[in-house]
Amino acid sequence: MDGNGPRTALVIGGGVAGPVAALALRKAGIAATVYEAYPTAADGVGAWLGLAPNGLAALATVGADAAVRAVGQPVPGVVMADGAGNHLTRFDGFPELPATMTMPRDRLFRALTDHALAEGIPFAYGKRLVGAEETADGVTAHFADGTSATADLLIGADGIRSTVRTVIDPQAPAPEYGGVLSFGGYAFADGDTGAAVVVDGDGDGEAEVECEPGTMYFAFGRAFMGYWRGPDGRLIWFGGLPVDTPPSQRELARVSGTEWLDQLHGLYAGHVPGERILRHTDPDSLMVVGQMERMPSVPRWYRGRMVLVGDAVHAPSSSSGQGASLAMESAVELARCLRDLPTHGEAFAAYEALRRPRVEAIGLNAAAVNKVKAGKSDAPTAAFPAPEEMFRALHFHRIPWEEKVVWEG
Repeated sequence: MDGNGPRTALVIGGGVAGPVAALALRKAGIAATVYEAYPTAADGVGAWLGLAPNGLAALATVGADAAVRAVGQPVPGVVMADGAGNHLTRFDGFPELPATMTMPRDRLFRALTDHALAEGIPFAYGKRLVGAEETADGVTAHFADGTSATADLLIGADGIRSTVRTVIDPQAPAPEYGGVLSFGGYAFADGDTGAAVVVDGDGDGEAEVECEPGTMYFAFGRAFMGYWRGPDGRLIWFGGLPVDTPPSQRELARVSGTEWLDQLHGLYAGHVPGERILRHTDPDSLMVVGQMERMPSVPRWYRGRMVLVGDAVHAPSSSSGQGASLAMESAVELARCLRDLPTHGEAFAAYEALRRPRVEAIGLNAAAVNKVKAGKSDAPTAAFPAPEEMFRALHFHRIPWEEKVVWEG
């Protein structure tokens, strides 16, 4: 970036991509302030998520990996099975890479925010973006509280329902529903070796649910369930309810946990181990995550001095296990392009060219998995490659921060 390049940025959104983008921009010599719509840092938002080795590598570039590891649980192993309890394949991670970490989404938000604040990144809360306008030498963001802010650039890190996306392109696509409502919860377990035994409240001594510590299980079939053993010994699970026409968030909230569990019990009847796990899930602990969604291909990633990053432009759906990791990668890549190219226009074009093929391929793969989960595709053995093949290109990807970006248009 030459002496006439951008020096300041407004980052809209304080979830995952926003703090990482602000940290990366600062490392690239651009001062950024994060503007978040919520009145405080998000607490109690969302369910659990996974952070893959490639995401951890992106965090290491901005010095935030240790802060995130401190709130996560390593889960290096993956077992894929069918709904009858038969193993299909197993993968124990690549020995040269760190383990995938799992954590509640709000703990990740808090860890990233606290680290960014400690590094001197300013945050402004209660700032819901309602519009933005450009001038010859800057861009001004307007917020719902009547205030505004101006900088050289505006970075849209405001999630899958991004306002910045529609400011850049009023015809931009909306999120695409994957045919499944997502749920999560906890099932109580005891024992600290081998398999986890689901506690039976009636004491009838049911069979064990296989769950080695440090291993995540994916059980496919007529219904899908993933689960692993948390640090407190409980089984943490996530599953879905295929629904052709999804209810609104308001309609979702009107249904009690007990009613949702009743529907899930019907779907998972006979499923191994879903039936038993649900039987030992407290309705009060049920997490109604909502619609499983992804972003289809977004035609315009940037316009003028405004650009999108993370879920605002390439949310791949939770089926990919890559949403947070891809957001972190893109945040670092955007800052790298702004650091090395003479104008923001060239930087934005290079950033899109470097990121679009990877994120769209992952999004399409996740859409295929969503069809399996919704019961609208063939058996998983026809849909998934071998785990080593599936995970290698995902987990080994690195943003080469130390290399100079060369862009010829």
